[in-house]
Amino acid sequence: MQVDVSNEEIVNTSMEYSQLDYGDRIQELESQTSGKKSIVLLSLFPKPQYVLYYLGLFICVGGFIYGLNVSLISGALLFLKTDMNLDTPQESLVSSGMSLGGIGGALLAIPCNEYLGRKHSILIACLFYTIGAILEASSQSYGEMVAGRVILGMGVALGTMTIPIYASECFPKSKRGAIVSLYTVMIMLGILSGYIVSAIFLHVVGTWRYILGSSLVFSSLLMLGVLFFPESPRWLMRKDALLNAYITWKGLRGLDRVEEREEFLMMEKVCHTEKEASKGRWIWLDFYRIPYCRKACIHGVLLMFFQQFSGTNSILYFLGSMYRKAGLSVHDSIYISMIGGGTLFLSSIPAIYMVDRYGRRPLLLILTPGVIIGLIFIGCSFFSCCTQSLVAIYTVGVVLFYIFWGSSLGPVPFVMNAELYPNYLRSYGMSLGILSNFIGNWITSYAFLEMTRAMTQPGTFIGFYGGITAIGWFYFLLLVPETKNLSLEEIKDILDRPWKDILLQNVQRMASIVSFQQ
Repeated sequence: MQVDVSNEEIVNTSMEYSQLDYGDRIQELESQTSGKKSIVLLSLFPKPQYVLYYLGLFICVGGFIYGLNVSLISGALLFLKTDMNLDTPQESLVSSGMSLGGIGGALLAIPCNEYLGRKHSILIACLFYTIGAILEASSQSYGEMVAGRVILGMGVALGTMTIPIYASECFPKSKRGAIVSLYTVMIMLGILSGYIVSAIFLHVVGTWRYILGSSLVFSSLLMLGVLFFPESPRWLMRKDALLNAYITWKGLRGLDRVEEREEFLMMEKVCHTEKEASKGRWIWLDFYRIPYCRKACIHGVLLMFFQQFSGTNSILYFLGSMYRKAGLSVHDSIYISMIGGGTLFLSSIPAIYMVDRYGRRPLLLILTPGVIIGLIFIGCSFFSCCTQSLVAIYTVGVVLFYIFWGSSLGPVPFVMNAELYPNYLRSYGMSLGILSNFIGNWITSYAFLEMTRAMTQPGTFIGFYGGITAIGWFYFLLLVPETKNLSLEEIKDILDRPWKDILLQNVQRMASIVSFQQ
């Protein structure tokens, strides 16, 4: 029999806790945890904000590793093709191997997050990072290289799914969007750094081995830092470790403010209600049976789909190769690729502020048309007859693309995927979003070279990627709700509404903006 966690239950939950004596409840928990040892990290810092700074630092390192591994292959491919005599299908599989492994990593993320917790899932991701990088750097054959790329991709997917969840469950709601956006910014910095690393090792014998092995430094650093992480208090609560959850929450957030005490007690009640509701049935069916969960799943998957099918990773993976085909030397191709990586990094920085200041939906609506304009420039560059003008127009297109993508389609899908789902479904929902992300990543990167042959370059960038991104803009306009400054529980109330109500509300907002401007 289906047991739904309805709006009425959540409202009743809020009413029950509004009538509680918060002081008595907190005092009760304090007495039960008296004498219990705190986690080492929490006892080292006198204030919760310092603990959050520590977590934020290593969350950033996790994002940096992802971005670094995305772009390292662009420079390495320029040398790998010759050293390993790669043909076009082999080049495509090497470049997309990380995305292929990401599909498996997204599936692995579900049991890891549910049974091992957020902290240990990140540690396993670090292990995959390390093994994959070692295999890449030491590979003697095409098969070993693909194996290294796939294993690395498993770690990337597991980390990409887990870190935003961990951040959303540990940080206050007022900082949640900013920290997930900062994670995305560090992905962009990692992408830029990948091009810089390629340039640094440009004249070193065995260039591509040093390029691909450079990520070992950062995966080791992340593994060391995560060893001192506390477990997510929401995950602990779901596992009936109430006292440990309380100790962790107190160390992360403090209990001086009424809002923090209320949120903890609300979390306790909601976790209990959701756990009771999930007993005796297969949780995956909730994505079909419960309207709120179904909508959250649809939004999470579609946001990641439109992010990937904007063509971003096709541009990143093959940036150096495209410049090489345009007639530039290997050296010039690597150096000019840094322009695209630098633009992506710089454009993503404002998102840290804007995502919580202006909201998720406005960024998508205002900036996505700029992404389409960039794709048009990239596509039109191939109509040029001379190398100089082709490179110039192509570079302008890449710069425009990433100026707008870096603060919209880059961070927003990650932010919203981390906040759409109820606690008991969050790891399942995030895994579906990340799975969608890596499937799209693999399809677009593996098929890119053949697509440019079949559709031509202008058809690929303008017709295919530009057309899909335009469809995505209308989806953002009509159906995507705003989640800015809402608690994870309040978001449920919005998604519980019928589709037509969300559509009507978005249309009314658009009409009011138009009438105000007139």
